[in-house]
Amino acid sequence: MTLITQLTHQDEFVGFYLLKELEVKQTNGTPPKDYFDLTLCDSSGQLSAKFWDVSITDKETFFPMDLVKVQGIAHLYRERLQIKVTKMRKAIPDDGVSVTDFIRSAPMTPIDLVHTIKRAHESIVDEEIKAIVSYCITKVEDKLIHSPAAKMHHHAYFAGLAYHMVRMLEIGEFLCKQRPFLNADFIKAGIILHDIAKPEEMVSQLGIVSEYSVQGKLIGHISMASNWITEAAIRLNIDLNSNKVLGLQHLVLSHHNLGEWGSPVQPQTPEAVALHHIDTMDAKLQMVEDALDTTPETDEWTTYIRGLENKAIYRLKI
Repeated sequence: MTLITQLTHQDEFVGFYLLKELEVKQTNGTPPKDYFDLTLCDSSGQLSAKFWDVSITDKETFFPMDLVKVQGIAHLYRERLQIKVTKMRKAIPDDGVSVTDFIRSAPMTPIDLVHTIKRAHESIVDEEIKAIVSYCITKVEDKLIHSPAAKMHHHAYFAGLAYHMVRMLEIGEFLCKQRPFLNADFIKAGIILHDIAKPEEMVSQLGIVSEYSVQGKLIGHISMASNWITEAAIRLNIDLNSNKVLGLQHLVLSHHNLGEWGSPVQPQTPEAVALHHIDTMDAKLQMVEDALDTTPETDEWTTYIRGLENKAIYRLKI
């Protein structure tokens, strides 16, 4: 079967793919005709696709998260590879394919990722900080093993959130050794807590986000996590005005740095400054890594990366 990343301009192909996104749109012609605006994906990546002149039956047959067998042609449209679907049907049991074969996943096993996070949590020395972190982990423990970190920008795949945390913990450990003035407990706690409410913010299946939850739309993961810290302190009889609670709340509330990025305050403690840059570094480098991994090796440039000011990355070969 042809993988997404193996397709090049003018390739004609047949293969099985996951319908990650599907939207019915209309052409600009007179009269307008319905068509499917699709995103097809497999374990290697995803591509935009168009299925023209869809029928009423087609609209009653195909839905997001369906496995489909596609016959199509890959072509360049505005310098980006796109698929024109010529035939499409839903996969059947006799095809011998499973949806889990077509999803992107973190490059480490989810169980190992969660174990690493829990090990970092257990290494927190301060018992009150450790207890607050434990309370917040318990809120999403059953979802942490599979949740993505985002809908689109970075770590947007199965177990992406846990992978994001683990890579941040690696950076944080190095920084604490290099910069001893940083409080290691706050760094570990901030990394674990900064996106801990993401599983409640987004509705996802197999690492693919279909929509944002009502809480996600009305409150957001930053405010939810801050509320959980307060809730934990109350239940654990920890003074809400203590520097520990204040410091943890500030880490969460400031980690996006700017109001337009979702943070009500900017980082104003050493650990908050570090957390923001650890988060940004891991997220942006993962965007680059994912773009390179999902771009055919024959292409010098990746697609445009929205999270990097809509810039493409050049594959510099030496």
